[in-house]
Amino acid sequence: QVQLVESGGGLVQAGGSLRLSCVISGSIFSIYALGWYRQAPGKQRELIADITSGRRTNYADSVKGRFTISRDNGKNTVYLQMNSLKPEDTGNYYCNHKAALWSWGQGTQVTVSS
Repeated sequence: QVQLVESGGGLVQAGGSLRLSCVISGSIFSIYALGWYRQAPGKQRELIADITSGRRTNYADSVKGRFTISRDNGKNTVYLQMNSLKPEDTGNYYCNHKAALWSWGQGTQVTVSS
């Protein structure tokens, strides 16, 4: 069974940075395309960044140029570097397979103050 453990969230002022981490256990990590999702207050969860096994990346328009997704297959970890944070980036952040095939973890809360 795949387990997802996200960390690295917190409270930050607008313009600041955070780096999120997600350790994924119970799968052959290196073969899967992975994604970071965000659920803002009162909104549906959305895919904001994904990375293939070959490290090809894609981003939602709302985060393009500010966020960077990366992966370390040796550590079974996927990262999300978030720069130039905005109040609208506030939400709970989750990692999962790009197609959201696995049960969700607890997520990590990011709050950006103006």
